[in-house]
Amino acid sequence: MDNLMNLLTRRTECRLYYAEPAVADSPRAGWIGGNAPEFFDDSANLVHEGDRAYLFYLSLIHPYQPERMISIFIPEDYEDYLEHNRYPDCPIKVLEHPVSTESGKELYTHTGLRQHHISAGERCSDVESADQPFLIKMGGTPRLLQSEEYYSTQLEEDGFSFFFQVDEDGYPDTLLQEDASYLFGYGALYVYAQIETAEIKRPVAGFWQFS
Repeated sequence: MDNLMNLLTRRTECRLYYAEPAVADSPRAGWIGGNAPEFFDDSANLVHEGDRAYLFYLSLIHPYQPERMISIFIPEDYEDYLEHNRYPDCPIKVLEHPVSTESGKELYTHTGLRQHHISAGERCSDVESADQPFLIKMGGTPRLLQSEEYYSTQLEEDGFSFFFQVDEDGYPDTLLQEDASYLFGYGALYVYAQIETAEIKRPVAGFWQFS
């Protein structure tokens, strides 16, 4: 689709997504906030891990496999993922699953987020993306808040490459509930995957950074 693999391997271009107020029947690439996909209503074993409770963050239609989605769940305990903020110990879950509509159940709903739709991605040069806000940047090079190499060393050794980032600089003013805190300290989450010639496998939470 749209030469996505070129975006992920050549790194000269990227695709940018934005959060927009939810409007019924509007075209969208996914959603942030609100309820988790219905797929997880009967799949608690995929989300919960021991005594660790999770909250839904966002779902995005897989850009290379439109019959699939990628959903992100964040531990309810901020100190938990603050202490473990990078691969292979990062507890943030990035789960690939069949396309699913939003659930009517509030099993994992984050009360600090108002649901917004995620717009269809727009092509952009990697250089130009460095100077503009976005919710998600897919492909190109990651826009880092801290450039220390140790964040990605283990990922690269295990064959992972940058897939996309979710950046709180791209939150619209209407996304956070009143008095709610930024989930990443006004920072960004960086998702990595094993990217091959015609396949993207094993998306994982690589690391997150705060400003």
